[in-house]
Amino acid sequence: MNVQALTVETSPIADIRQLILLLDGRTPLLWMRRNQGLAGIGCALRLEFSGPTRMTDAAAAWKQVVALATVTDPLARTGTGLLAFGAFAFDESSAQTSVLIVPEIIVGREDGQCWVTRIHVTGQSAGANPLALHPLGDEYRIALLPGALPPADFRTAVSSGIERIRAQQVNKVVLARDLIGRVPAESDLRRAISKLALGYPDCWTYAVDGLIGSSPETLIRADHGSVNARVLAGTISRGADAEDDREAALTLATSSKDGDEHEFAVQSVLKSLRPHTSVLATSEIPFTVKLPNLWHLATDLEGTLSDGSTSLDLIAALHPTAAVAGTPTLEALSLIRELEPFDRGRYAGPVGWVGADGDGEWAIALRCAQVAPEGGITAYAGCGIVLDSDPDRELAETKMKFRPIVEAFG
Repeated sequence: MNVQALTVETSPIADIRQLILLLDGRTPLLWMRRNQGLAGIGCALRLEFSGPTRMTDAAAAWKQVVALATVTDPLARTGTGLLAFGAFAFDESSAQTSVLIVPEIIVGREDGQCWVTRIHVTGQSAGANPLALHPLGDEYRIALLPGALPPADFRTAVSSGIERIRAQQVNKVVLARDLIGRVPAESDLRRAISKLALGYPDCWTYAVDGLIGSSPETLIRADHGSVNARVLAGTISRGADAEDDREAALTLATSSKDGDEHEFAVQSVLKSLRPHTSVLATSEIPFTVKLPNLWHLATDLEGTLSDGSTSLDLIAALHPTAAVAGTPTLEALSLIRELEPFDRGRYAGPVGWVGADGDGEWAIALRCAQVAPEGGITAYAGCGIVLDSDPDRELAETKMKFRPIVEAFG
């Protein structure tokens, strides 16, 4: 891979409170939670990967990029200096490429401090792009309709998955369905992003190469030798009032079906991280996490890196977790390919960013849609299937999980 040398300069700027308004409406690059994070503008370097080695190839290519770069970074804090936004395909056989994108301009915001990083190919003149807040474009509303796996067929796929579990071919399999639509020409994608960020402030709202969503699940965060993750598996809808809501949370916390599904996910992450850590601890029992439309069972993990792995190395080790594939992994992936009549693309793959030191933050691309350059849009939602699963309940769960994207675009 031919990697160009980059010149990178970071400097502090006055606080910009609305990162989304900085973005390009057609090619937004964003990583944000609670109005803090990173906004990218333009493209200084784009690297594409595919196949079974897409993540390890990205890790190797990124080390090349870093080695050739000239970086001036007086702030030297998380999110400053050279970094790339990334999104990776779920399956090694996906036709969708995996990408690392280094923007021409990155604006970061954390705890009231803002900075700008400007990046250009060494030897070429730097762009003179001024920072400007652009008002949102015209409103639009689109309908997302069943795609390759309509509701009746999804129920059938879930039933087939349960039968395979009963036959002990797998312990758990995660099955998804799709919705499709089309955004009008020249639509401002920042409108949907704004709705997601406003409606789900405690999730990671992201936009990378047309992949847009708000994920509640941190795949991995690597920061100066420490790592942490949040595993989510097990779901129930929010109650209609405060009492119903408390009952829903209690039902989820005491559900053996959801507890089993959650434990598979936690164990898969522990197994993947142990070879890279000297210390690895989890919250003692799963806890419930409240989102605007549902409850999740969650477990937090914290550890200390022992082998110098970068965040790209770690996502390669972790993906796919049992939370998005199933267990055993290879058997679950094979069953997904058999029962899902579509390519997941980057849905349920890693999405996030990596810095020059290898640190970074990565979520699992959930509650998301992929918008193609010509305007086609595909949204995805999935459920963990275990022996006690019920096809009607799993279908209802996908409807809850589609809600953020359906509302953002509708």
